[in-house]
Amino acid sequence: MSRWRDFWEQYRRNRGALVGLAIVALVIAMAATAPIFFPGDPGEMIAQPFLWPLEDREFPLGSDALGRDLAAQIFHGAHVSLLVGAAATTAAVTVGLSVGLVSGYYRGRVDDALMRLTEIVQTIPPFVLTIILVAVFRPSLRTIVIAICVVSWPSVARLVRAEVLSLREREFVQAGVAMGMSDLRLILTQILPNAMTPVIVAASLMMATSILLEAGLAFLGLGDPNVVSWGTIIGAGRESVRDAWYICALPGLAIFLAVLGLNLVGEGLNDAFNPRLRGR
Repeated sequence: MSRWRDFWEQYRRNRGALVGLAIVALVIAMAATAPIFFPGDPGEMIAQPFLWPLEDREFPLGSDALGRDLAAQIFHGAHVSLLVGAAATTAAVTVGLSVGLVSGYYRGRVDDALMRLTEIVQTIPPFVLTIILVAVFRPSLRTIVIAICVVSWPSVARLVRAEVLSLREREFVQAGVAMGMSDLRLILTQILPNAMTPVIVAASLMMATSILLEAGLAFLGLGDPNVVSWGTIIGAGRESVRDAWYICALPGLAIFLAVLGLNLVGEGLNDAFNPRLRGR
């Protein structure tokens, strides 16, 4: 309990991190309350086209070219963005952890083979590879999550490998070897818990990147056609951006705030976990 109290004390010293936490909490609240405030289909045409924000009390954020409620689309889009970001980040961290742990612990030929694979994936521009994968396997939330995972795991693998190479020679790991612990037990009980700190920080930043990637895909028409996302709204409103710029600006602002909040949270986690910053 005291450990978590110390962590919170260190975290809240960073005012930007608290702002980021508030922003992330707001986005989560939007996603959670979307079915309550907007229970119908967010893609339903229920308003007069091109209603500006605050022009009609029933549609406070206005409507798009087809008469769809922008507020409903943005709230439901928060759910999609968080779902894709969390799922893709979880998958990428799981794969990266597995590769990094095995590579750093066993070293030798295993390390060489896994690092060559990692380097091959990293040589391809992430967004280009994501577009190719989604286009080949048809756009859906599942393929988008898989594509983002494929381009994201190498950075986690390299980070974890570096941590494992450092931890492998520590006294507590060598003591476990002397006690006859199996490799799996050593990795899971001794190395993994001590390698998680930089991974947690990286995961918050990766989630922000995943939201941006999903928005970019949706903007290009490669999002899931069965759901509404922030990128989809921007893509649909780009043709009328001169006359009704708010259609692109409002979901763009939502993306900006979500990514900013996650980056600020990542910065706060780095400060809280970094022992060099304690006591400042």
